[in-house]
Amino acid sequence: MKIKHGAFVISLDFEIMWGVCDKPGIRSYYLDNLLGVREVIPSLLKLFSEFQVHATFATVGMLFAATKEELLQYIPSIKPEYNHANLSPYIKQFEELGENEAEDPLHYANSLINLILKTPHQEIGCHTFCHYYCLEQGQTLQAFEADIQTAIRIAADKSIQLKSLVFPRNQFNDAYLMVLHQHGFTSYRGNEQSWMYAARNREDESLLRRMSRILDTYCNLSGHNIYNWEDLSKGTPLYNIPASRFLRPYNDKLKRLEGLRLQRILKDMTAAAENDAIYHLWWHPHNFGINLQQNLIFLHSILKHYQQLQLTYGFQSLTMSEVAAKLDQYKNERI
Repeated sequence: MKIKHGAFVISLDFEIMWGVCDKPGIRSYYLDNLLGVREVIPSLLKLFSEFQVHATFATVGMLFAATKEELLQYIPSIKPEYNHANLSPYIKQFEELGENEAEDPLHYANSLINLILKTPHQEIGCHTFCHYYCLEQGQTLQAFEADIQTAIRIAADKSIQLKSLVFPRNQFNDAYLMVLHQHGFTSYRGNEQSWMYAARNREDESLLRRMSRILDTYCNLSGHNIYNWEDLSKGTPLYNIPASRFLRPYNDKLKRLEGLRLQRILKDMTAAAENDAIYHLWWHPHNFGINLQQNLIFLHSILKHYQQLQLTYGFQSLTMSEVAAKLDQYKNERI
């Protein structure tokens, strides 16, 4: 039986400092973005509630801890041993940890997670425990599994079951899918199919790829990046719900191009709705940490368009785990 509607999927990489702590001097130029997450999350939840939007917050496991004492209880015995030691948060970052969320809003987010949980139709997903890099030199399957087990444990202790995963820095690693499947995950966010979005570690990234992705934000270089249900249902051992578009934040220097940026996304969404396909939009809460009002206005336009597509085509807003559940149902009905 064919699924006769498209789906609008939103996933957010919720990480605060844990996602950028390997970047030199990050506090000097990005602190306002990171601190702004405290205002971004409630604002997003309010907007999602207004439009009855379902979203997946892929959350770094370390953010679940309320205190330093609690966090230290969950540190896995097997840690990543990257060739570049600065990539590991366990080395330098732990020296900067405050004692709790009030003292250190960059490394703890238990109160924000609770706020997400209290908001209807929101899913807490996994962004690994320590923002684990799955393609960097020195990573191992054993260390990844230890990290995932720890993420599952800290979430379970908060009565949260993790079903969806987003690979940090989109470093998708096919070798790790069986580990996720064995530990109860049902879906992950893969990358767009274009060459410019193929998974790479930081050493293999290129200026050409970065510039191409920026240009693709405004001009249709890579296509609509929409996905049909039947193709996604063939995924094993768990479902790949690929990204369609990164929602780049407002940039005052590029404000004259805002119309192009918006139309690029709206046309993608319309194509998905008309073809009963899936469109997957993603970003980080800290991307909205500055210029919050401009970013919310832009997102409001997207959600307003979703609402129109819902009325016209039956376009549905779904979390990643809800998409996986529909794909399961689709598979079972075909057997």
